[in-house]
Amino acid sequence: MSFPYVRLRRLRKNDTIRNMTRETRLRLENLIYPIFVKPGKSVKNPINSMPGIYQFSVDRIMDEVKQSYEAGIRALLIFGIPEKKDDIGSEAWNDNGLVQQTIRKIKEKYPDIAVVADACFCEYTTHGHCGVISGNGELLDKPTLINLGKEAISYAKAGADMVAPSGMIDGMVGAIRKTLDQSGFQNTIILSYSAKYASAFYGPFRDAVESAPQFGDRKSYQMDPANSDEALREVALDVEEGADMIMVKPALSYLDIIHRIKENFNLPLAAYNVSGEYSMIKAAAKAGYIDEKAVRDESLISIKRAGADLIITYFAKEIAEEGKIS
Repeated sequence: MSFPYVRLRRLRKNDTIRNMTRETRLRLENLIYPIFVKPGKSVKNPINSMPGIYQFSVDRIMDEVKQSYEAGIRALLIFGIPEKKDDIGSEAWNDNGLVQQTIRKIKEKYPDIAVVADACFCEYTTHGHCGVISGNGELLDKPTLINLGKEAISYAKAGADMVAPSGMIDGMVGAIRKTLDQSGFQNTIILSYSAKYASAFYGPFRDAVESAPQFGDRKSYQMDPANSDEALREVALDVEEGADMIMVKPALSYLDIIHRIKENFNLPLAAYNVSGEYSMIKAAAKAGYIDEKAVRDESLISIKRAGADLIITYFAKEIAEEGKIS
């Protein structure tokens, strides 16, 4: 049957019809809001490269949590900026560390918030890499995996619902799952950064957590942006090792990866709408080049349409406060 019998524009004629026939929807329960905690008292430091995002001290972070909760956000991803760093990142498994304190406070006040604790070492090490480094600058798997287990246990004891290993260390999911299970935390979820690319879009985040590498780069353990099949292999390994949820990072330049993974694996899939993606929209909007909210919403819908079940995004709180989605 051809024109004029088929007129697809009939289903676009007004807002009501468009809403009725919309294929992809973004809901608040799809969003995870990242927050940053750092040492000090009464700290609320703006992150210059990420407008509207702040570093908070433990005593101030609950103001942000309260506002997010009242707006409807029910999932938070916690990053810590420690006061003390060393060459192995031992502050990451300090049971009284900033992230651990924050988790306890959140779960005490808002037990229904799903707390995700990022598990890595780049912000905890003096060298800015994601694990233990050898004398020749190579990241060492075995000692890093041991330390990841310690970090995961510390977060689980504090009350984290999910541990999210982000270093792309071979065997990280299996090592964490074994350690959690042996320590009585069989119900702690692992949300693995399964396909994390060595991306140029992370720049503002490194300002936020003060984690830029002091030498070299992370290309030997994060993925080459040119590779797609490799992402499927990485995910398959994490699934085999016991990942409960998987993630693609970044999101917007990797929509094809999100789609391929969703087509091939029947696990909840998260995508990280990273700092560079956030900051570009903010900067272009400030310059008057784009309609910020329209571009923001279109970007997030594209991530959802590609196949992501969950989106980690710095836009989460402002979207929730606008009250346009539920």
